[in-house]
Amino acid sequence: MARIKVEQYHRMLETGILQDRDPIELLNGLLICKDRSARGEGWMTVGKRHGVAVKLLVRLDALLAPRAFQMQIQDPVTLPPEDEPEPDGAIVRGVPRDYLGRKPLATDVTCVIEVSDSSLEHDRTNKLAIYARAGIPQYVIVNLVDDQIEVFEVPLQGESRYVLAVTLRRGDILGLLLDAGARLDVPVGDLLP
Repeated sequence: MARIKVEQYHRMLETGILQDRDPIELLNGLLICKDRSARGEGWMTVGKRHGVAVKLLVRLDALLAPRAFQMQIQDPVTLPPEDEPEPDGAIVRGVPRDYLGRKPLATDVTCVIEVSDSSLEHDRTNKLAIYARAGIPQYVIVNLVDDQIEVFEVPLQGESRYVLAVTLRRGDILGLLLDAGARLDVPVGDLLP
């Protein structure tokens, strides 16, 4: 099995070997198919609840903009040397035009969000390790299987894990991490379909 680097992945996109909207992301140096399906559906489908959850994430952009942040939806975050995941949501510093010439890096991102149904185990293990290793301060899983939100904070980069883990349910408040300890408080029910 041959692993590829982020630069090689970008060349594959530039030369047309891969298309920009192919359902593929680079994880641990491997091209991995993105799974947005509901359990029991084909992996190429997008589950109805997944689609609604992503649309609920889009609504957060209006709350983030006055604080000089944006909600990036299903776009890449470059995490050299071997990762370029495309999380369902990412809280990124600045405005969209700040990234005309480049993709956000870990230092630009305060939080990544994955909406999980059939991908739940993958998101809890592989994706969590990648985000922790990159030093992303907060990782949120919108867990559609158990109708809850799982929050991971304080990455231990050398160990590819987070120190803090909390599970939130409807009625709880999720504090989305911004800069310098500032948070955007969002009711959990606003993010679950």
